[in-house]
Amino acid sequence: MKRVLLILSVLLFPTILLAQTIKVGAEKWENYQPLIQGKKIGLIVNQTSTIGKQHIVDFLLSKQVEITKIFAPEHGFRGDHGAGEKVSSSKDPSTGIPIVSIYGKNKKPQKSQLQDIEVMIFDIQDVGCRFYTYISTMHLAMEACAENNIPFIVLDRPNPNGDYIAGPVLKMQNKSFVGMHPIPVVHGCTVGELAQMINGEKWLKDGVQCDLTIIEVDNYTHAMPYSLPIAPSPNLPNDKSIRLYPSLCFFEATSVSVGRGTDFPFQIAGFPSDTMGTFSFTPRSIPNAAPNPLHKGKKCYGIDYRTLDSIPHFSMQFFVDFYNKFAEKSQFLTRPKWLIKLYGTQEILPLVYGQANAEAIEKTWQNDLQTYANMRKKYLLYPDFE
Repeated sequence: MKRVLLILSVLLFPTILLAQTIKVGAEKWENYQPLIQGKKIGLIVNQTSTIGKQHIVDFLLSKQVEITKIFAPEHGFRGDHGAGEKVSSSKDPSTGIPIVSIYGKNKKPQKSQLQDIEVMIFDIQDVGCRFYTYISTMHLAMEACAENNIPFIVLDRPNPNGDYIAGPVLKMQNKSFVGMHPIPVVHGCTVGELAQMINGEKWLKDGVQCDLTIIEVDNYTHAMPYSLPIAPSPNLPNDKSIRLYPSLCFFEATSVSVGRGTDFPFQIAGFPSDTMGTFSFTPRSIPNAAPNPLHKGKKCYGIDYRTLDSIPHFSMQFFVDFYNKFAEKSQFLTRPKWLIKLYGTQEILPLVYGQANAEAIEKTWQNDLQTYANMRKKYLLYPDFE
């Protein structure tokens, strides 16, 4: 009955349950203190891992928790590395705690790196997209902990794209670090729910399962909007970019810029030809975000999606519309193998080359999406958006 009332409150009075009433897992110290007090702790965290304005590292140290290592994902412990930039192991200058990079060649914590850890904590804000690599990092860390008998705790956080599911479901022959699970582009799960799915569906190597605990978010439902208090990565600076990201990320396999190297990445798109649109921008080098962006120094023409009154759910329309702008189609898709990895199935190439419209493309994934939707229900921790 409480869940029914909560859903009705969100639907009928959306201003009542604002983001500030949400209590993320990290804030619920009393729930996870008994699991970690007196033990040696490993943390998988970044700049989003905060309790109010305090970083969880500082919070746990204030509670006399022994943190032996910090594991840094893509973009680094402080979130100041651009996409794909090398993340190096080091020491945190303010605490002296060793930082171990788990992005690059070493994506999975090694047995030797886990010797002095008794419990692992994952606390990172995700954006709800299959190809956003924090969930791949979580998967590999869960696997390492399962293999080394280390309990794994997820301090859950809301999903800013958690109010729907959409997109093609990845075929496992196309598995990569930007897609490790047979889930759609927009999977509609918090990291806690997804961790349960990974464990429950036995997606870890050799079907192992880890000793998993989820510290749930209070006052959250999938129907409510959630504005991130801290940018989850350098090129997703605001709510609009996060909502557009699932659709615009496919442009990363093309010659079309999505605004890396500008002040509004993933909110615009363009190409160095005035046939592409009336809006223009010139990508520049931005250290720690876009040091060498596509079309650096070239004036690009295209579309400013910031002018949209409302952001649509994930759609192939953005991609198809730009493809149709190119007179020379071969100029558009420059990295077809990367598109397959992002999309998750090889079906996308004949659809694009055959100039299928967005509706025809989206019809191809509906059956798989429904199968996923049914499976997803088993792992939900919060009232759904329906």
